[in-house]
Amino acid sequence: MGGQEQKQHPVIVVLGAAGGIGSALARRLASKGARLVLAGRTPGSIALLASELGAHGVSVDATRFDQVDAMFGEALELHGRVDSVVNCVGSLLLKPAHLTSEAEFADTVAANLTSAFAAVRAGSRAMVKTGGGSIALVSSVAARTGLANHEAIAAAKAGIIGLTLSAATTYARQRIRVNCVAPGLVRTPMTKKFTENEPALKASVNMHPLGRIGEPADVASALAWLIDAEQGWVTGQVIGVDGGLGSLRPSSAS
Repeated sequence: MGGQEQKQHPVIVVLGAAGGIGSALARRLASKGARLVLAGRTPGSIALLASELGAHGVSVDATRFDQVDAMFGEALELHGRVDSVVNCVGSLLLKPAHLTSEAEFADTVAANLTSAFAAVRAGSRAMVKTGGGSIALVSSVAARTGLANHEAIAAAKAGIIGLTLSAATTYARQRIRVNCVAPGLVRTPMTKKFTENEPALKASVNMHPLGRIGEPADVASALAWLIDAEQGWVTGQVIGVDGGLGSLRPSSAS
């Protein structure tokens, strides 16, 4: 397949595709003609989304290296190449460190950092074979801004930033770009216990200088931009998609 075909119909693997951000991204990419391999832990949700978008769906535990490796093998067998990988797998735990159990911490690291590492590990192997590509990961504003009761998730998401920078350096000569986004609070099924709680939602809105929390489309747009071949000179970047929370403070007038 030629370069024009690759540009118009790239092969993109999305892990965590059935979640709020993952599904918004998958729909956005499908509308642009991408050929998608959608992965997620819940077989029914992935099958439904894959059927809707004419994509290939795979049930995968993204914290298991063997399962992620096998999924990339399927992608290569089906399409002959992988152009981009996006890992949208994640979790959210808001507890102070002294109230966080060992199991909760391990689960948080696995869902966020281990899944990201597995995606980079398998994705880079696939792309080295097919001439390069792009990897995008999802960190959090909490990794770069001190937020109370975010110790476990902040530690895991900070690891993703370190992973992004190191992998971007390692694979630059193989023409593999690695970037990530660092969102603030986004309205998804995973965050509904916060976004559907009026006092908690109001407090979060007031923390974001733009005066609202994020929507899945906000993050999906940034991820789609990062993996697009037109951004061929962008690598090793952490982009805040956070309503200004990571770098600004609301003015007293607001």
